[in-house]
Amino acid sequence: MNFWVGVTDNAWFEFLSQGMFDEVNFWQPSPRAPFTTLPEGTPFFFKLKRPYNHIAGGGYFVKFSVLPLALAWDAFGPKNGAPTRSAFEALIRPLLPDPTARDPDIGCTVLTEPFFWSKERWIPNPVGWTRPIVVGRTYDWATEEGSQLWQQIAERQPSAAVGTNVVSEVREPPAGYGTPVLVKRRIGQGAFRVLVTDAYNRRCAITGEKTLPVLEAAHIRPFARSGPNSISNGLLLRSDFHKLFDLGFVTVTPDLHVHVSPRIREEWFNGQVYYRLHGKPLAVLPGRDLDKPRREWLEYHNSEVFQP
Repeated sequence: MNFWVGVTDNAWFEFLSQGMFDEVNFWQPSPRAPFTTLPEGTPFFFKLKRPYNHIAGGGYFVKFSVLPLALAWDAFGPKNGAPTRSAFEALIRPLLPDPTARDPDIGCTVLTEPFFWSKERWIPNPVGWTRPIVVGRTYDWATEEGSQLWQQIAERQPSAAVGTNVVSEVREPPAGYGTPVLVKRRIGQGAFRVLVTDAYNRRCAITGEKTLPVLEAAHIRPFARSGPNSISNGLLLRSDFHKLFDLGFVTVTPDLHVHVSPRIREEWFNGQVYYRLHGKPLAVLPGRDLDKPRREWLEYHNSEVFQP
């Protein structure tokens, strides 16, 4: 088992440690991923910069994605580590290759279930950490230095409650801090948006539209009606289709075809642009079968949300 320790902006940590957040965006000014293979659910820990140089908390890895700065703020808001968009930009723009870029791409490491230790619990001078490390490093629990650091971490962060909206399996120490075991973790709305956006290759499932600012992650079974934040309960839709889908004027049948309600024509005497797609198969689907729309959720939307 591996775990990651990432160099962490002190102001980012200070802001987030004062609130209660179900997820955070551990951003970086470079769109290049700091790691090559980090499985979903990997424990991810925050190593503060000088003058602290301590490990002070962590979370669980969901996904790395490259997003325009505006979309990162739209998806995560204060979970980016700042109270306002202007404060967020003040943190990240001085670090960009071109601080004046209108809407630069940034690296976004999405973490779920973050935790922030009080100062007396911080881990000083973590074993195996050397000064040239500027981004972060992987530790292997099976090595001597990895096991030693994991022991210190496990003493401070006992096993947490298991979530129900599953993103992945992650490793945690059982009582006694022995060999890590696997548990499941919950994801938030921001992570859901990023996961669905990337699963659909940044294209609208119905139209194939590629203009990222108008694409939105829609729940098939509404979140307010116990719909999970899972990719299989999501569709990436152009904003107008998202609105119609949520209102029940458009649905996707269990055989993955678009169905448009006659009520658009009856109530607004319009909708020709939508009826052209009636009966058509979805234009885009995720590559992995487990990420494709789940039949159970589609049947729910057809029977409980759609207005025939």
